[in-house]
Amino acid sequence: MRPGGLAALTLCLGLAAHPAPVAAQGTVPPGAAFATFVAALRPDAEARGISRATFDSAFAGVTAPDPAVLARTRRQGEFGRPVWDYLVGAVSAARIARGQARARALAATLDAIEARYRVPRWIVLAFWGVESDFGASGGSVQTVRALATLAQARYRGDLFRNELLDALAILQRGDIAPDRMKGSWAGAMGQVQFLPSTYLRHAVDFDGDAHRDIWASDADALASIAAYLKNLGWNPDLSWGYAVTLPPGLDLGRYAADLSEFARAGVRRIDGAALPGSGRASLFLPGGLGAPAFLITDNFEVVRAYNTSDSYALAVGHLADRLAGGPALADSWPSAAARLDTAGLKALQTGLKAEGLYEAEADGRAGPKLREALRRYQIREGLTADGYATPAVLEHLRARREAAPR
Repeated sequence: MRPGGLAALTLCLGLAAHPAPVAAQGTVPPGAAFATFVAALRPDAEARGISRATFDSAFAGVTAPDPAVLARTRRQGEFGRPVWDYLVGAVSAARIARGQARARALAATLDAIEARYRVPRWIVLAFWGVESDFGASGGSVQTVRALATLAQARYRGDLFRNELLDALAILQRGDIAPDRMKGSWAGAMGQVQFLPSTYLRHAVDFDGDAHRDIWASDADALASIAAYLKNLGWNPDLSWGYAVTLPPGLDLGRYAADLSEFARAGVRRIDGAALPGSGRASLFLPGGLGAPAFLITDNFEVVRAYNTSDSYALAVGHLADRLAGGPALADSWPSAAARLDTAGLKALQTGLKAEGLYEAEADGRAGPKLREALRRYQIREGLTADGYATPAVLEHLRARREAAPR
């Protein structure tokens, strides 16, 4: 799967943090074990109304698992990269230019999508750009084989077996032919990178040809993104967030407030426009104090529902702003040495959990739960409450715990 193309795949999945597939047992040849898996799948498929003809067509030529798919399960993707590295590729000058050209060419379609779903064209285009470079790269891996590979290996339990059955249901409906059902290594499909279950719930036929074609129809792809965001709870009265500058001495302990309160405190948008008069937001400092700063709204969490990576969500939001003509980020990002790696993040999560401040899994990924726990620790200890996980704050936590009475 392309960097930045996880899309609906990571909707609450967190693929990179989970163990590798279960190894095949005994000495059964891979092809024979795979054939046994496919045969065992047929009754469940038939119970869902999938005909023998559809089933056989879907698996024609699919006789063994795909080793390249299994290899990809061990990679970290955007979860292991600093946000600034991710933004360089996701929000490039070339991508901005391509997106603006596509916006002009598809203006009438985007007008109609905005009117129906009340999701801004720029955020829809940004998803499209990050997922498939505006339709140019929807993935070339055969979806049925990819999902069957993961399902037979029991990667993530029964998740991909269910997705495989959903893929067969799509084929049964006739929306796409098996040879055209392609996408990423983990079954996210087409220009929008929907998993089959997401497709069944949210894909739409916007061009009126009676097929929900997220592979070849720009209109269907764009409208499906907008419909998905609307269904996830997109608030049309707010942006995803706002790139801002902070006044000297801002009380970082007040990191969640109404937008009007931030405006009164001297927080300003970098594009010079006024902040909205109302709406809840929180301060997001993905590189710590002194690096680019953002006020993020509930819509940021809608973006994260499409893909749970903070880097992904920020890339989509900032790309949307740039496509709309907004300015580039001016502040500098920190050095790589000022950032915790995966092991350090796990150690920080474990330490904060021992302090009673963090309740989620110690998965080695920065996200809203870790930011909240870290800010609470920083406020309690009189540190700069930026929510940014650094080696220095981990060392502070370790030293404090070592000095605590036993």
